[in-house]
Amino acid sequence: MKISIKSLVSPNIRNLRAYNAKEIPCRVKLDANESPYGFEITDKILKSIKTNRYPDPEAKALKKIISKNLWLTPENILFGNGSDELIYYLITVFGGPVLYPVPTFSMYGIISQALGEKRIEVPLDNDFDLNLEKILTAIRKQKPKLIFLSSPNNPTGNCFSSERILKIVDASLRASKPGIVVIDEAYQPFSSEKGFLPMLSDYKNLVILRTLSKIGFAGLRIGFMIADKEVINEVNKVRLPFNLNSISQAVAAGLIKNLKTIKLHIGLITSERERLLNELWKIRGIKPYPSEANFILFKVKNSDKIYYRLLKKGVLARNMRGTVDGCLRVTVGTKKETNIFIKVLKEVMK
Repeated sequence: MKISIKSLVSPNIRNLRAYNAKEIPCRVKLDANESPYGFEITDKILKSIKTNRYPDPEAKALKKIISKNLWLTPENILFGNGSDELIYYLITVFGGPVLYPVPTFSMYGIISQALGEKRIEVPLDNDFDLNLEKILTAIRKQKPKLIFLSSPNNPTGNCFSSERILKIVDASLRASKPGIVVIDEAYQPFSSEKGFLPMLSDYKNLVILRTLSKIGFAGLRIGFMIADKEVINEVNKVRLPFNLNSISQAVAAGLIKNLKTIKLHIGLITSERERLLNELWKIRGIKPYPSEANFILFKVKNSDKIYYRLLKKGVLARNMRGTVDGCLRVTVGTKKETNIFIKVLKEVMK
């Protein structure tokens, strides 16, 4: 008997497209917003890992270090296998409608659809800032349970207006059906803005997402959410046991103490970002957008063609077709990688 597997799939999954994270061979990889600087794992750290035992379900050692660094209490932190897992948990716990601006990080929409929740997409304004009027109207009329705001925003690179964000948080709190506002600060370490951690005590409906991925630990897959203890307790109900493996916990706890080196790497990236921005401005036919993240979005004619020409010469950027049409996004690499990228880009632009 023949059977159609697709007919057995939930309707909200049938038309869902998987997140595209292909590994494309290249000599200069500048597509995934990774740090160009990693860390060497010491023998001492490796020897501390017990492969025959389950990991600490609460990641207590790592939680203690991060809470100390951010002046938080450990009870206000919950870890995930990357921020993606925490986004999944938040939508599972609080449900929809789920509101987010577009363009932004695609996982807000993908996970909402996967969980069968209604999505409210509000286009950014011409300056890539939040359209406050439309969002406030959506809060009033559609009563979103969750609002995701990525600031600095991926893929545009800019920080949203702090004043607009706070008005959204306040409006969601005071709505007839209050909601949770999640500020995704994955790229905050590279920003001149301080972020919203100081506001946590003022707004019980505020959740902040952070990650170690952008500062040199992408391979460990460690994200964490910071929120009121009541929010943490509710989300923890759906967290899968042992979601953070022993290797990731031990390596992160052993290396994240080296704040001096981490800050040095962040400084090198932000400095290189400004140099890259200036070099892009010099190339005729390219319009780069200012960035507070570790990447730069730029507009270029025949973006598909330029993307493939770069790739043919071994340089991988991110084609933003379908998200920000006519644009490419390039991660800030080392000085050497920037030089290669600019040289090749000038060649293919000719």
